[in-house]
Amino acid sequence: MAGLEHHKVAMDPAFVRLNNMQVNRYKYFRWTPRTGFLTTLYVFVIPGLVGYIGWKWDGAWDLRAKRRGDLLVER
Repeated sequence: MAGLEHHKVAMDPAFVRLNNMQVNRYKYFRWTPRTGFLTTLYVFVIPGLVGYIGWKWDGAWDLRAKRRGDLLVER
């Protein structure tokens, strides 16, 4: 008697299948050209681009204590 799941509403079979797919995703993963491209994009390209933009524009804007007529750009 103890340990049984007593749901108030019947579980939707589509949600159960989706949950099983999410839990067991690592078992079905394969390296394909698409997954290799996306991994390279999300691990190297996008962080590198964000880092470069941050490095390039570092200190270019000063938003603290501006008054009417003052410029935002510090260059």
